[in-house]
Amino acid sequence: MSTEPILKARNLVKRYGKVVALNRCDFDLYPGEVLAVIGDNGAGKSTLIKALSGAIQPDAGEIWLEGKPIQLPSPIEARRHGIETVYQTLAMSPALSIADNMFMGREIRKPGWRGKLLKQLDRKEMERLARDKLNDLGLMTIQNINQAVETLSGGQRQGVAVARAAAFGSKVIILDEPTAALGVKESRKVLDLIQDVRSRGIPIILISHNMPHVFEVADRIHVHRLGSRLCVIDPKSHNMSDAVAYMTGAKEPDQHLETA
Repeated sequence: MSTEPILKARNLVKRYGKVVALNRCDFDLYPGEVLAVIGDNGAGKSTLIKALSGAIQPDAGEIWLEGKPIQLPSPIEARRHGIETVYQTLAMSPALSIADNMFMGREIRKPGWRGKLLKQLDRKEMERLARDKLNDLGLMTIQNINQAVETLSGGQRQGVAVARAAAFGSKVIILDEPTAALGVKESRKVLDLIQDVRSRGIPIILISHNMPHVFEVADRIHVHRLGSRLCVIDPKSHNMSDAVAYMTGAKEPDQHLETA
């Protein structure tokens, strides 16, 4: 690809005692693409994603966003840079409303002295924006923006989490196993959401064990093995058997794939 990556990492290293979770790992995400990250259990892909989302700090290496080196000491700092992550656990408060969850930590205050001095929240504005974001992503089945998240189905909760990420993730969205706990119908909705977000020009990093889902929505597939990027493959020219063979070490990639 000739385009400059929007998010890039070089030579990332992360050690936990004698265990090397990231071993001089490279990473490239290009504008407007869905990049799937696959790897066997213990390959280090979760550590890579945590480094890119500010959840952990690598011991060595550099991360660039839009061609500029950045430091990500925390997930809050990653959010400030426009990197939003939807974790497998969704990280939502079940007892709070949809609107409250979408704006948690980013609440909008009322204009003027009521917001500045009394710190009153502008609930109407938050509800309006939350409803707009859900409608933008086609989540019309959610009628009441003030209903508690615990009353939603698994697919609806995942939809709210993706909508929250899409609302604030201006540069990059990271989705960690978004369909792992969902049924066929709800998984279909989430895959549609991923394609909808991509159509809006926001690049997505998708971590998934579900190969059919990966091959359906990914533009490129980053294969992670033994703490580093083994290769990047094109789902149009490779099949699922190839991906699994690279992942597990049953097959070595062609030399031209190693730096793809």
